[in-house]
Amino acid sequence: MPKQRTAFRLSCILLLLPLILPGIAAAEQRPSIGLALGSGGAAGLAHIRMLQVFDELQIKPDRIAGTSIGAIIGALYAAGLDAAAIKKIFDRFAGSELDVLTQLMQPSAQLDLGDLIDIDIANGALFDSSGFLEFLAEQISARTFEELKIPLEIIATDYWTGETIVLQDGDLFTAIKASMAVPGLFTPVNQGDRLLIDGGTANPLPYDRLLEGHDIVVAVDVSGSRNRSDDKEIGWKDLVFSTFEIMQQSIIMQKLQKQRPTIYIKPDISGIRMLHFNRIETILEQSGPAADTLKAKLAQGIAK
Repeated sequence: MPKQRTAFRLSCILLLLPLILPGIAAAEQRPSIGLALGSGGAAGLAHIRMLQVFDELQIKPDRIAGTSIGAIIGALYAAGLDAAAIKKIFDRFAGSELDVLTQLMQPSAQLDLGDLIDIDIANGALFDSSGFLEFLAEQISARTFEELKIPLEIIATDYWTGETIVLQDGDLFTAIKASMAVPGLFTPVNQGDRLLIDGGTANPLPYDRLLEGHDIVVAVDVSGSRNRSDDKEIGWKDLVFSTFEIMQQSIIMQKLQKQRPTIYIKPDISGIRMLHFNRIETILEQSGPAADTLKAKLAQGIAK
């Protein structure tokens, strides 16, 4: 009897092999995908729309590299949240104007980023991001890079040397804090002899970290557009943030001239300032055409 059962099981396996093997082969043959999510303040909410493309195609990147807002959204995705769940997190800021320098601290009936950020002038910045990071930590179970479902690299900059610092092990939220530490706005992070600030100051679109290890490298550039504004007056806040954008765009252009990613996506985001996280619906709507382009190119790339 045991021999008959063994023979029966073996026969079933042999019959099923033609059905199983093609699926295994297809999974093994799918090109490796690296995804770079760039920095760009609120415009970086466009990353959510690009991640939705991955969800629609039912594929996951094999590695993510993110800077600043790209590090935040990349970490949430790498921890296992899908694009819809990430959108719900940022929807909670939709009722308030998140212009840190003018209205952030005004009282509001809805959840405001100002509820999550403390003034921290003593440490060389206007605000401490610890409260915001605690809020993010409530959304996922991962606390370290090692607990993530997708390998992640977070980009920061060493203030003293200007060197790009790649964070990919240990505490996840310390790395995010460093990557989003816009100079003068958020508190920098001490790491031994290093003082870590926003990764966008050195590497705002870190696709170069993925070029050697992946068949397809997708880079999403949300560094903003240089379209002329209809505003008659430009305030000092606009000058400060726009200057930061210009610097990032210059770095990215130099990188693109040297070596390009397989798929370069730059959503046409206009009329959005660095801290306009309340305008998520507008940002996602403006990201639609770029998402369509990504979907077509990515589907074509994985079909080869």
